[in-house]
Parts: sequence; C-alpha cells; structure tokens
Amino acid sequence: MKKRLNAEEREILEHFERGELVRASDAQREMETAKQAARNTFNKTRRVNLRVTERDFNLAHARAREEGIPYQTLLSSVIHKYLSGRLTENR
Repeated sequence: MKKRLNAEEREILEHFERGELVRASDAQREMETAKQAARNTFNKTRRVNLRVTERDFNLAHARAREEGIPYQTLLSSVIHKYLSGRLTENR
C-alpha cells in the first residue's frame, strides 16, 4: 500500500501509525461542512470564468490542499460566504 502513496500521504500514514494524530475537537462540524460542499458541487447552475493573479491562484490551490477540497469548491465557498455576509475579516 505504501508504494502507491505520494510523499504527503506517506507522511500522514507514518504519523497515524505512530499515534501522533488526534481527532479535531470540531471533527463533526468539519465533516458536515465537507459533506455540504460535496452536495453543493452537484447544485451548480451557472459557470463563471474568473481571472485572478498567479499569486492568488497559487494561494487558493495551497489552501484547498490544506482543506482537502478542490480549489474550485474553495473559491465557490469563499464567494458564497462573502455574499451571504458570513465571511468576516480578521484584524
């Protein structure tokens, strides 16, 4: 099995096997968020083409990888949260 894993996946598996991973305190909420994002993927009704800077594109990809979701889903979520007033700025 390890032969099919990429470097990041092998690292995660090694941490898991050593017992170094702990369940997130809000794991249930995170799972519900991910499930909703998956459901929303099939609810798309409009296609939007959007140009962003190379830097923003790379940041979106990196953040999406951290969250374990496609970058399009991340960007769609950010837009939705902003438009619905749920996205706030940290200062």
